[in-house]
Amino acid sequence: MATQKKELTVEEKLKALYDLQQKLSEIDAIKTLRGELPQEVQDLEDEIAGLHTRVAKYEDEIATQQDEIARNRDIKQQAEAMIEKYTADQDNVRNNREYDYLTKEIEYQNLNIELAEKKMNEATRKAEALKAEIEKAKEMSSDREHALEDKKSELNEIVSENKQKEETLREKAKKQENKIEERLLTAFKRIRKNTRNGLGVVVVQRNACGGCFNRIPAQRQMEIKMHKKIIVCEYCGRILIDPELVGITPEDAKNK
Repeated sequence: MATQKKELTVEEKLKALYDLQQKLSEIDAIKTLRGELPQEVQDLEDEIAGLHTRVAKYEDEIATQQDEIARNRDIKQQAEAMIEKYTADQDNVRNNREYDYLTKEIEYQNLNIELAEKKMNEATRKAEALKAEIEKAKEMSSDREHALEDKKSELNEIVSENKQKEETLREKAKKQENKIEERLLTAFKRIRKNTRNGLGVVVVQRNACGGCFNRIPAQRQMEIKMHKKIIVCEYCGRILIDPELVGITPEDAKNK
């Protein structure tokens, strides 16, 4: 059988919510402390993976250029062999027409050699440029890996230092939640979720809401001080608390 929660007065509800907010704010502060580091670690890991992919792509392109060099080297060698053959054949021609034919074939094979050499030179330049890009990518990857190692070390240190504190705070927050009626707790969590700083409960500061800093009418402030009902800010929806109810003096409120 489920245990019924004790019915709290409005003052007790407000104090319970404020105490819960304090614990949750401490947890939020721990998250903020490490908040950017997990994303930075992820970004570095993604960048390193991207650099590795880039290097692999460049290596594939180099292999393609090397195939192009080898193919044109074969063409050049075949053309040189043909020139050697045609030159030898010219010594045994029977008429000028055969000689002219062989001469044209030699010229044609020389053009093939020039074209093959041009393509080999282009492929060599491309391969060298790609090798330079690989060196740059590897150097950048090495730098990012060092940075990643530092970030991971920093993150692990923060997690290690605050793990016990965060677990303790979560346990205390859970116990505090168990004191608060379900409907009020749900409303509080919804308010927290919709605020940028996670504050669902705020004290009145300098006659204004401690969350959005909009001025609170005097009559509204009087109602807050009476602790007769839960009152929310008409601008941001946060639950408003009289600072003195939670031990904050007017002077403390001014300094916040």
